[in-house]
Amino acid sequence: MPSVDIKSMFLDEIITDFEKLSLPPYKAKQVFRWLSKGAQNFDEMSDLSIELRNTLKTKYYISKVNIEKKLISAYDGTIKYLFKLDDGEYIESVIMKYHHGYSICISTQVGCKMGCKFCATGKSGFSRNLTPAEMLSQVQTAELDNNIRISNIVLMGMGEPLDNYDNVVRFLKLVSSPDGMNIGMRHISLSTCGIIDKIYDLAKEKFQLTLSVSLHAPNNVIRNKIMPINNGFDIDELLKACRFYIEKTNRRISFEYAMISGLNDSTECALELSKKLRSMLCHVNLIPVNSSGDNDGYKKSDWKALENFSGVLLKTGIPVTVRRTLGSDINASCGQLRRNIGQKRGRFSENIRKN
Repeated sequence: MPSVDIKSMFLDEIITDFEKLSLPPYKAKQVFRWLSKGAQNFDEMSDLSIELRNTLKTKYYISKVNIEKKLISAYDGTIKYLFKLDDGEYIESVIMKYHHGYSICISTQVGCKMGCKFCATGKSGFSRNLTPAEMLSQVQTAELDNNIRISNIVLMGMGEPLDNYDNVVRFLKLVSSPDGMNIGMRHISLSTCGIIDKIYDLAKEKFQLTLSVSLHAPNNVIRNKIMPINNGFDIDELLKACRFYIEKTNRRISFEYAMISGLNDSTECALELSKKLRSMLCHVNLIPVNSSGDNDGYKKSDWKALENFSGVLLKTGIPVTVRRTLGSDINASCGQLRRNIGQKRGRFSENIRKN
């Protein structure tokens, strides 16, 4: 099998490669356009000669994702995919429809290393990073399967994007390329649990995307209980990196805060959080924690606690919203389909026992 993943290449890289084959730049542009449209093989590229297609097959492969399972919510039309990759691994993506168009939440890794206690993805372990092409393919396959145009991308599915930093940055540049899918950075959100050195690196890129930071606690004591990463990157250092990001990009940060009954949803927690975020260009997104059975028994806060918590933040000048739950009847939160299929095949039994 050819070893070069052509869909993960930039246009100028393809042009340089094609020059070695004595091919003009316009041929590279033709191929790049086809790849950006979601072509899964060279035979689809009808404006290329058969001879050229056969030559390309010997030198490059086109990475793709295959639909293993598709669930559609009867409540709100949210669509959840379980995709099978070329090597037999599984990932998940979710399409959500809003008044402004379609958003897709994509995965950046097969599994996750971070081990957050309330997250289903970490329960099935970590296998590998996704390539830029595999991230692109999630978007393209969803578009083609539903005959829609995706307007917004959220890197908030399986995996920690900043733990796959180089591939994610390459994906961001590819998907936003005017010669490619041309989805602008302002229509992309990237969620991280807080890998501090990579937040500094991302800030220096000066992308105009929205950075979402999974905070979930107002102090180290609580965050240490639910997010192992906090043992290496504590809250004060994380918020310092966030302020640097805002300074470099002039972009508001969104702080994700999973509301867990009896753990982080008190008035005292809200006041402590407001002090931490005071004077920062930010927004807090309160998320009732997913009660899936994969979250170590944590239960979501009731509406009274949500209203009280959001009220405290608003009174202290912190913008806040409560995330609307979509796809509740299809377990739209990522990680559950992959874990289920792994359990059926006995693939994750050892990892599950350890957790």
